[in-house]
Amino acid sequence: MACCQDTEEDRGTIQYLQDCAAEADIPTEFLFIEDIGLGEKGQFTDLQDQVISNLFKLYPWEFMLREMFSTKLADAGVRWLEPAWKSIISNKALLPMLWKMFPNHPNLLPAYFADERPSDMNSYVIKPLFSREGANIRIIENGREIASADGPYGEEGMIIQQFHELPKFDGNYTLVGSWLVDDQSAGICIREDRELITQDLSRFYPHIILD
Repeated sequence: MACCQDTEEDRGTIQYLQDCAAEADIPTEFLFIEDIGLGEKGQFTDLQDQVISNLFKLYPWEFMLREMFSTKLADAGVRWLEPAWKSIISNKALLPMLWKMFPNHPNLLPAYFADERPSDMNSYVIKPLFSREGANIRIIENGREIASADGPYGEEGMIIQQFHELPKFDGNYTLVGSWLVDDQSAGICIREDRELITQDLSRFYPHIILD
């Protein structure tokens, strides 16, 4: 299991997953992304030159595909526990494509590529294709920017999505993350922040579901 150096939240997540694996009697090893090497046969290795055959990593596929070793990803013989197709559904270019395929769907907000924004759309959010944790997000309301966040993204392109303000409780904007498995609800997480843009330091809100 791997994450980048100097990412305390990711390191904590990896530690939790290792604890879960230990409870299931699944042995794991931890390794920083920066310490993964490439063996003579084109296989990824750890610091002891042991071949890595199964890997869970908290490191975006879009970053990996830009790395020098990206040409080895397909034939390195690694079972990626977050498969490569995740790079497709994490790309925000999917949002305007979904809106085009399913216009006016109740679970979608109108979304367009940056150069296709309707002239009458005055309240919208500008999002980089690969943005994470609120980075490089800009919110425009009635033609005026009301919130923005810095970050390393944007050169890859932008999409425009209709602005829909998050619900606010006791001065906090609340975001619900929802997971579905076979069209059935499989879990949620709740994050809150006093700012409009949810980011990496936004609070996780403990919750319980009572039948």
